[in-house]
Amino acid sequence: MHLKKEAIQSLERKYRLNLINSISGVKPANLIGTRSKEGKENVAIFSSVVHLGSNPAQLGFILRPQTEELRDTYANILETEVYTINHISASFIEKAHYTSAKLPRGESEFERMNILPEYLDDFYAPYVKDSEVKVGMKHFESVLLPNGCTFVIGEVVEVWAPDAAINELGQLDLAHYEGVGIAGLNSYYVLNKMATFPYVRENEIPDFS
Repeated sequence: MHLKKEAIQSLERKYRLNLINSISGVKPANLIGTRSKEGKENVAIFSSVVHLGSNPAQLGFILRPQTEELRDTYANILETEVYTINHISASFIEKAHYTSAKLPRGESEFERMNILPEYLDDFYAPYVKDSEVKVGMKHFESVLLPNGCTFVIGEVVEVWAPDAAINELGQLDLAHYEGVGIAGLNSYYVLNKMATFPYVRENEIPDFS
């Protein structure tokens, strides 16, 4: 297959949607948990969480274009300024996937998909109990992108992770807890660790000839 811009634009809508969402490869699978000031809980799946920096520790994720009425995730983040990022494991990918449904405003995906919320260390936003790696976040800034999407930047407030999944260098082993990734919109992959290579310095590059 070889497609130029004009050919891509002329593809059938769903085919184009699936193809373009797939070409970036496997993306992280996370559930983002929020709670309104009235105490209504919300959780939704995202495949756009990215590392922005380690000092200060920041992560970002992308929200689809918001209508005049903000969706629960973003409305709750703006209202309370906190949210959680929870890694998805193979054991609950089906429940996690169905949180992508557009439920009526205020209806909890935690209840509808039978996902257990968990509150840790007095953090206001709910974590996902079955998630092995949980990150507490504070909203830092939102940036409107040219395509109408919103890039949400947050500061890492706290991290919860199993000791056995982190080595002496601080590297997280996603395979330890069967962490999964997403390709496209709805295909899930189990992540297996293949190798770990050293930090690259020019004088240590092997001879690949």
